[in-house]
Amino acid sequence: MPGETLIELEGITKTFGSGPAAFQALKGIDLTITRGEFVAIMGPSGSGKSTMMNILGCLDVPTAGIFRFRGVEVQKLDRDQRSLLRRRYLGFVFQGFNLLARTTALENVELPLLYRGETKAQRREAAMHALDQVGLVPWASHTPAEMSGGQQQRVAIARALVTAPDVLLADEPTGNLDSERSVEIMELLRRLNGEGITILMVTHEEDMAAYAGTIVRFRDGLVERIERGAEELA
Repeated sequence: MPGETLIELEGITKTFGSGPAAFQALKGIDLTITRGEFVAIMGPSGSGKSTMMNILGCLDVPTAGIFRFRGVEVQKLDRDQRSLLRRRYLGFVFQGFNLLARTTALENVELPLLYRGETKAQRREAAMHALDQVGLVPWASHTPAEMSGGQQQRVAIARALVTAPDVLLADEPTGNLDSERSVEIMELLRRLNGEGITILMVTHEEDMAAYAGTIVRFRDGLVERIERGAEELA
């Protein structure tokens, strides 16, 4: 249900290395994200935002603290369990699109469903629906080289949507796009969020972050402040 707690972080720390060379990237993060939120994560290089996204995406685990996803303590899961969580509940969109160059848009979008063992017919139906969500059904048979950057990113978003994830994690989704295509992608993300998908997005761009309902600003491994609409929380 919209508004229910989806993600809870309590005292999350992350340390890389050991001894004198140890570096603490996260220094005790407390954060709650509710279902249906659109959250932009911002901060200068080295602030901890990318480390935070890796933990939220179950690509890494915290050194200490509690990370609950849908009430499950993720830090207690083993590697295979975290992989299953990623496949079932999370969708990823990257700055570089990460599409297979010699593969059609439809086949690129179908790819995550191969890991689920779904039939060709099931994959085709789900992929066409995902392409329809991003307005690219007419481009289903085209390869990335035949599409603009904005269209390629929409294919990447469709690929993330095809598994019907609870959360879409977008890492600088407009970083390789011009201003017009960036607005196109952000309008799409806002529409998808309006349809109920929770979105967590890392961005350096204030005008892109403005599309989010919540902005979490990181600095020096800590949450500097949280802005929700006109409300700002220290």
